Amino acid sequence: MGNLRSVQKALEHVGHAATVTSDPEQIASANKVILPGVGAFGDAMRELTNRGLVDPLRESIARGRPFLGICLGLQLLFEVGYEGGQQAGLGVLPGCVERFPIELPSEQGLKVPHMGWNQVTVDKPGCSLLKDIPAKAHFYFVHSYFVHPAQSDVVWLSCEYGLPFCAAVWQDNLYATQFHPEKSQRDGLQLLKNFADLH
Repeated sequence: MGNLRSVQKALEHVGHAATVTSDPEQIASANKVILPGVGAFGDAMRELTNRGLVDPLRESIARGRPFLGICLGLQLLFEVGYEGGQQAGLGVLPGCVERFPIELPSEQGLKVPHMGWNQVTVDKPGCSLLKDIPAKAHFYFVHSYFVHPAQSDVVWLSCEYGLPFCAAVWQDNLYATQFHPEKSQRDGLQLLKNFADLH
């Protein structure tokens, strides 16, 4: 669903080969997995289900392999999304995916979708994916929905857009960002490099 090639090119730029695949066996045997995505929550879940990728993705995370979700790839990790009605997600993390309220403060120039550069705050320090990235870094966002984790201890980065929201989660081997590191220039490329360098 979307930005696969741009993520692959970003990884190649920082010196790491990446394979774009929808083969369940390749995902099951991969030493690291990235789930990027743009588009609608329900459509993406149907694609993952139809291609037999739901169980390999869940099992890869459960086995402790480094996993990075990007944008929709973050949202799909949760139990339920409300885009186009209630839709079941992968259910790896408890919580839901909600739409930004229509009544965002328009006098502040805020519109839905949230699109462009925004600053993140570290809620959960110590993550190796932030190595060589300055505090209060800016990343590139494009989204109308945001995750609402049921457990606050998974919130790794937060951001403000009319209201505070979760910009990234981190739990053990599982990392996922609402922003697009592949579109976030130096700091985004550094984050992808840090993920690819994990052992």
